[in-house]
Order: sequence, then structure tokens, then C-alpha cells
Amino acid sequence: MRVGIVCPYAMDVPGGVQFHVRDLAEYLLAAGHHVSVLAPADEDTPLPPYVESAGKAVPVPYNGSVARLLFGPVTAARVSRWVERGEFDVVHVHEPISPSLSMLAMWACEGPLVATFHTSNARSRTLSTLQPLMQSGLEKIRGRIAVSEAARRFLLSHVDMDCTVIPNGVYVDDFARAHVTPGWRGTPQRPTIAFLGRIEEPRKGIAVLLEALPQVLLSYPGLRVLIAGPGDPREVMSGQPEQVKQACEFLGPVTDEQKASMLHSVDAYIAPNTGGESFGIILIEAMSAGAPVIASDIEAFDAVLRGGLCGALFANEDPSSLAGQIERVLRDGDLRARLRSAGLQRAREFDWSRVATEIINVYETVIAAEPRPAMMEEAAPSTTRRGMRLSAVRQLRRLTGGD
Repeated sequence: MRVGIVCPYAMDVPGGVQFHVRDLAEYLLAAGHHVSVLAPADEDTPLPPYVESAGKAVPVPYNGSVARLLFGPVTAARVSRWVERGEFDVVHVHEPISPSLSMLAMWACEGPLVATFHTSNARSRTLSTLQPLMQSGLEKIRGRIAVSEAARRFLLSHVDMDCTVIPNGVYVDDFARAHVTPGWRGTPQRPTIAFLGRIEEPRKGIAVLLEALPQVLLSYPGLRVLIAGPGDPREVMSGQPEQVKQACEFLGPVTDEQKASMLHSVDAYIAPNTGGESFGIILIEAMSAGAPVIASDIEAFDAVLRGGLCGALFANEDPSSLAGQIERVLRDGDLRARLRSAGLQRAREFDWSRVATEIINVYETVIAAEPRPAMMEEAAPSTTRRGMRLSAVRQLRRLTGGD
């Protein structure tokens, strides 16, 4: 099968969608399929051979965050050429309702089209504004996937389209087999907890964690807090009590191997995210690595942790509730063992061996229902190809009010 995958977000910035696209592509390649990924990337970004850069992305406020996206007439022409060159059996776009490569690919694609929707915001002003212009592209989609029930409901409420729910995937064994880093391993006197995320992004919740620490430090004065991810520590630590500053160790951006090792080494993983999450892939990664998870009770996390059966939940944006759960998990070795066991068992449900099989089933169903047309190339090849190249450009001009 020839598969084209479109990632809307820059591949040089870590994120759940980027990881999902990368891992899916590599699973399909290992299974013998031909895969080409189109994504934004800076010129100096090292890319795997299966990824083609569509150009440098720019920061755009989206989904309660700042995403690096790529959009415009020149990009539309590049996307159309990629679709034409690829001769794909199926094109799989991610987040086509964002102003991005995925939207342009949705407009340009004339064959079997699959879309995965990751967003689960309760309201979307951007989507409400753009929906009339996106409708013709959305109607081309023959296979619709949502990564969670929350994402499915979002799509139903905004564009009245239903989806098959297929979650994000994780290579569970890669995390389960990760090595322990002695410097990150906790002791009864100096337990370690970890946070991973863009530290300057408010919805990742590091402010909630920092506000909870003084209470925890009263019971565990030797506590170490490993904080991994991009951002300037000086901004988030400004004004924090001295004991909190002493407890926090900023690791900066980490590699996949370092992330797995950190999660395999700590006594608990903390996910204090305040909202805007449709799934929570980091929870599955942590559980795969054997880290007991302590997470806010937002809908997506509650679903992954099965209401607290596979991890400890605290009241969202409540530092005192978070502190209480951290103390409870650190104090009770039997509880940590139960959470590790239940977490790993739950994580197995999201292994790529299962998730990719479900996605491939969608591909095959869409291809069978809409066999690839002859493209009329024998009759008028130049006219047909030019029409495909211009389709996304024309849609973009309608969107922007251009000529």
C-alpha cells in the first residue's frame, strides 16, 4: 500500500500529534508499506528519509496553545504536487480542521482520504468561522478517526460528522525495557517525581504542580522534582519559595531514550494539565515505563486512567488535592505497586500492534469502497494534473478573499 500522511505541526517541535505520525509511519514501513510524510520543518532540521519538508512553519495560536503551522498559496501548490507525485492508495491527514498543511491536503486530494481528529475543545471559534469554506473538503473524507470519545463528540457537535475512535499508539515494550538512570532513581528519603511538557504553556499545568510542592515538602523535605521539556526555567520559577527552587531539577528537552529512562526511574509521574487534552499519550508512556501516574481529573485523563483504577486522580487546578495525592502515592508502596501493574496492563491496550491494525483496517475499507480512479490521464493528462494542482490554491483564495 502507498500511504501519504500529512502532519500539520512542525516536526522539529515535540508534540503528541508529531509522535503519533512518526510512530505510525515507522510501523507501516516496518510492515512493508510505502510511506511518505509531509510536514513543516526548518531547513536545518534533520528528518527521517520518509519525511518531506513543506517549508518553515510559523507560530499560530491554536487549541489553547501556540502551534507551529504552515499555510498559504505557495504551500498549497507544494501540497498538490506532493499528492500528485505520490500516487498514493490512501492519504491520511491529521487535524484537517486546523489552518495547516492538512487542510490544504484535504482540498488537494482526489482519491481515498482518511482523517484523524485530535482536538477536543468544547468550543472552537476558528472552526465555526471556517466551516462553510471547509465543507467541500470535509465531504471528501471517507474514513474519519477520533483519538478519544472527547474528540469524537467535538467533531459531532461542530461539523455533524461521526468517527471511529482509535486512540494514539505507544511502543509499550520500548518503555517497559528502558534502563534505569541511577541519578534519577528515588530513595525513601529522597523520592523523585517527574513532569514533562512545554513549561511555559499554561495548560500543561506546571504552575499547579509548583503550588502543590510546599505542602508535599513538609512531609518529604528531600523530594526531587525532575522537570523535562522546552522553555525557560527562570520564568516559571520566578517568585517561587526557596525550598521549591531547591527541589526542582530542570532537564530541558529530552530524547525519546531519556524520556523512557526518566519515566522508568521515578517514583511517580505527575500530569497536572488543566485542559485542552483530547487523549494523554504521556500517561500511556509513563504507565508503559512502570511509573505510577498522578493526573488531573480532566475528561481525557479520567478516561485513560479508567476513573482512577490505573492511576491516581486529583481535582483539576487544585494544588492541595494534587499535594494530597502525591503524598498518598509516595507513602504507600503497595499502592505504587498496584498502580504500576494496572497501568502496564492498561497501556498494552494502546500498543501500536493493536492501534496500527485498526488504522490499516480503515485504510483498506476506504480503498475498497472508493477504488482509485483512472484519473482520465489517457484522455487529458496535462489538464487533469493542472486541475489537481490548482484545487487547493483555489480553495485557499476563497478562504482568504484573494483573486
